[in-house]
Amino acid sequence: MSRIGKLPVAVPAGVKVNIDANVITVEGPKGKLSQSFGDLVTVKLNGSSLELDRKDDSKNARAAHGLYRNLINNMITGVTNGFTKSLIVTGVGYRAEVQGKFLVMNLGYSTDFVAAIPDGLTVTADAQGKISISGIDKQQVGEFAAEIRKLREPEPYKGKGIRYETETIRRKVGKSGAK
Repeated sequence: MSRIGKLPVAVPAGVKVNIDANVITVEGPKGKLSQSFGDLVTVKLNGSSLELDRKDDSKNARAAHGLYRNLINNMITGVTNGFTKSLIVTGVGYRAEVQGKFLVMNLGYSTDFVAAIPDGLTVTADAQGKISISGIDKQQVGEFAAEIRKLREPEPYKGKGIRYETETIRRKVGKSGAK
């Protein structure tokens, strides 16, 4: 039995869960999310918890068991609390600002980068170079944060670039002078 998959998913008060055929819909105070799941697992609502069971013991069924349990848990967390990723822009002259539905960044190149903010996400940027991305879909928040970070990955000599707030950059020693 999957160690992750066999754990029940708690459904807090104020969250409605609807299971139709192979689609689960979760609605809470922050919004509504839905996820389809395959025939390899079954989802049952028991009071205030969801339980997942797999149909057989095949390798694909075992993999899907833990996967769908975590996807459903992330949906419930998203509609109740939401998810947030923070990025730090470091470098002389590097800046980021939100202009309407666009994130405009000056990252040391001759032109500015303009990234369209996807629907369902909220992006804020402050003067100190911190970008906060928040939303109810964990995958969407993480994907947008990774796209922004990829525009100028942090370099190991001066630490310039865009990094996650929790990320630490291993610094390298530069060239030494002549002896």
